[in-house]
Amino acid sequence: MVFSILQVLTLILITLALALALAHALELPGKMRLSREAYIAVQPIYYPGFTIGGGIGEAGGTVLTILLLVFTPIASAAFWLTLVALLGLIGMQTAYWVLTHPVNRVWLRGEKLSGLSSGFFAFGKKRGDTREPEWTELRDRWEYSHLVRAGLAFMSFVRC
Repeated sequence: MVFSILQVLTLILITLALALALAHALELPGKMRLSREAYIAVQPIYYPGFTIGGGIGEAGGTVLTILLLVFTPIASAAFWLTLVALLGLIGMQTAYWVLTHPVNRVWLRGEKLSGLSSGFFAFGKKRGDTREPEWTELRDRWEYSHLVRAGLAFMSFVRC
């Protein structure tokens, strides 16, 4: 009974992570047509809801997938499928911190952030990096990183 509840909760959290990553990926064609001004104006709308929902879905899904893996017999196919799901979630986190997060810091530079948001988006600042990339370089990195994240989320979801 507890294992079944763990499976359902894990699936719910991974579904949340997939939904948010997929939403970003599906916006790509429309957002690529925006002018610089329109793109930069639209970008900050994501952060309150996506940060909270994504944090809950991805972090919670990862923790519960680890628990699920611990309680799944190693010799079973379910163990290996759960491991694949975990690798997808870890891949999502890696893609976020390496590709997406540095761009988020640029997009949010002029925004007034408080509390956890302020600390979260300030994390990982590089000192001495003075080159300001072109906005299209930042846009492309941000948008395509979400395609990668959506693919990894889908891989985790299909396993569950």
